[in-house]
Amino acid sequence: MSADASGGEAAAGSPVWWRRRRWQVTIGIFVTLLLVTGLGAYALVRHLNANITRADYDAQLTDRPTNEVEDGPRLPLDILVMGSDSREGDNAIDEEAADSERADVTILMHLSADRRRAYGVSLPRDGLVDRPDCTLADGTVVPGETQVMFNEAYEVGGAACLIQTVEQLTGVRIEHHVEIDFTGFKRMVDAIGGVEVCIPFAVNDPDKGIFLDAGVQKLDGDQSLDYVRERQNLSRTGDIGRMRRQQAFVASMAAQVVSADMLLQPHRLLSFLDAATASLTIDPGLGGVWDLTQLARQFAGIGLDNIEFVTVPFVESTTQPGRLEWTPEAEGLWERIRADEPLGPYAEGAIRAADQPGSGGGPKGPGGPGPSTEPDAPDDQLEATPDGLCR
Repeated sequence: MSADASGGEAAAGSPVWWRRRRWQVTIGIFVTLLLVTGLGAYALVRHLNANITRADYDAQLTDRPTNEVEDGPRLPLDILVMGSDSREGDNAIDEEAADSERADVTILMHLSADRRRAYGVSLPRDGLVDRPDCTLADGTVVPGETQVMFNEAYEVGGAACLIQTVEQLTGVRIEHHVEIDFTGFKRMVDAIGGVEVCIPFAVNDPDKGIFLDAGVQKLDGDQSLDYVRERQNLSRTGDIGRMRRQQAFVASMAAQVVSADMLLQPHRLLSFLDAATASLTIDPGLGGVWDLTQLARQFAGIGLDNIEFVTVPFVESTTQPGRLEWTPEAEGLWERIRADEPLGPYAEGAIRAADQPGSGGGPKGPGGPGPSTEPDAPDDQLEATPDGLCR
């Protein structure tokens, strides 16, 4: 039908009709894409949320400290990160303690109220502490003990007992907790294409099946587990060296995750989120993927220069050889956290995210400012710190 002068329907073959039809098709495609994308995003969020395990330990915690900083638009956040050292199934390290589970990695992360700095304090698993009474999920009370290994709290009472122990020892209220297992750790590393580290010399440990080349290199999930678990052959400081390497690895991994390259590769980012959420046990207060994303954005907004990792001040125990003891200086560190203050003198020797290979800043000395080792430096020119890091 031909269009009349009054503006009737345009003829099917006219330019006016085609222009109208083209816009209708374009709008239709756009609406379809919005619907598909929206449904896909909704399905993805549901999938990621379903991955996460939630655990509420509030009923098991007693005599909890209060947050000393109450004013301002935001409060500081103290988050206890616990790496589960289960030796069962895919998490198995070796035949030793095959049926045990301990907190192999424990880091108290502090995020300042102004969101301008963040630092993590590693708590040595072999540190001797006075563990308080702990309440199990069924109401059973596990009596406290004096001068026992720190990570035994997780063994006898799980994450709730570890949280109770940290709160009683430090006076810092744990607002949130995150548990992660080693199988998920491997998946996260592989999802982002590996994590860069600097290894000062080759490791050849046939007893544990750990073999690592020297130099700056990108480790896959299995190699990364070998790197963070190696105790004797990579450092002269045993578990302390391993803890320092864990700090450096986490810093490098964090730097890589928030890098521009990562954000430009949605498939890797989604794989990382899938692996991460499947590995996490969090408190209900953290909610789901949206809340975790907002928290991650707050950390990313701080900048790598202002994310640091330190260790609680310690000395070797004189009463139990091979163990460690927190020094009186530790109380000053807890006071700074409770008052939401910078690390100050405790930042000496800190591991900084901006200094790690994954950040593009290159490896530094033992975590602090120092001469950088270029990624292509010959292996025989790499200098090692006592902890097994590149100087």
